[in-house]
Amino acid sequence: MSQAEPPLDYGTYLKLDELLSLQAPRSVALGRPAHDETLFVVVHQVYELWFKQILHEIASLQELFRQDSVGERSIGVAVSRLHRVTEIQKILVDQLRVLETMTPLDFLEFRDLLVPASGFQSLQFRLIENRLGLRADRRVGLQHVPQPPHLAPAQLEAQRVSLQQPSLFELVEKWLERTPFLEVPGYQFWESYAQAVRAMLERDRRTIEGNAALTGVERGLQVEELKRTEASFNAVLDEGVHDRLRADGQRRLSHRATRAALFIHLYRDQPILNLPFRFLTALVDVDELLAAWRYRHALMVHRMIGTKIGTGGSSGHRYLLATVERNKVFTDLYDLSTFLISRSALPALPAEMERRLGFYYPRE
Repeated sequence: MSQAEPPLDYGTYLKLDELLSLQAPRSVALGRPAHDETLFVVVHQVYELWFKQILHEIASLQELFRQDSVGERSIGVAVSRLHRVTEIQKILVDQLRVLETMTPLDFLEFRDLLVPASGFQSLQFRLIENRLGLRADRRVGLQHVPQPPHLAPAQLEAQRVSLQQPSLFELVEKWLERTPFLEVPGYQFWESYAQAVRAMLERDRRTIEGNAALTGVERGLQVEELKRTEASFNAVLDEGVHDRLRADGQRRLSHRATRAALFIHLYRDQPILNLPFRFLTALVDVDELLAAWRYRHALMVHRMIGTKIGTGGSSGHRYLLATVERNKVFTDLYDLSTFLISRSALPALPAEMERRLGFYYPRE
């Protein structure tokens, strides 16, 4: 430590005097103190602190994936930081249990004092969604929910920048499109994969037709389901089909990025592909935990206010439930399981590709 620097203590480093002075229940200020409002304030302030950390991690991932080449070390860093985000998200879900120690009657003691403030107005949560890549047209019911009133210029600028910068979704898509293992001269992987898929579907068809336990109606239903599965595979095998689904909003990743992600999932046991597989899995984990938090939040709101509208003017728990499915970002990565085939059916890779996908050190 430099001689010029004063000694540092715990409270000074964490600015605890300032931090602990920021809990100012409105009910106290208005002369009608409600005991549980302090809990309400603390829990939501802690949420915003965790949101700040999540934004810090996502920003670092955006910086990593802006590079023209993302090396193995960077993928390892990305996996580690996404794991940190998911651990924070688990805390966010668990915090709702603390908030639920407040009963609906306790909440009613100060709820009306909060109007029109609402969690919907959390700038940081909106920034998290923007930076991850939630599309504006996927947001639920924004036309019916008031925007945060009188946003400060700095907040408006933060929203604008978050929408103009490439989102993590867009950066990951470009990274997938650069995957170098999709084409090897003299080897048509996707034709081999298509043959394996057709063989798998034919086995399924024979199983259905030969199952004596099925009634005629049941057999017909299973055959129709098999046809839908076959149509799903066409989306990855036929770029034209994929592009039509993308134009209809049923797919978001480009065809090349989808194939790259599928290749990574199919050959995840190859050393070079293991970290990318863990990275793609972690993105789904983040999306899933966001959905879990939204769902738990919706249940808590229903428990607290019933069918009343939210303090910010939304439709309360119904609005929150609607966001659970529609506000997912990485749905295409969820859908990859549709296109998986068993390891035993995977096309064998050429020796040269096996070498490239392994840890290869030339002999001196």
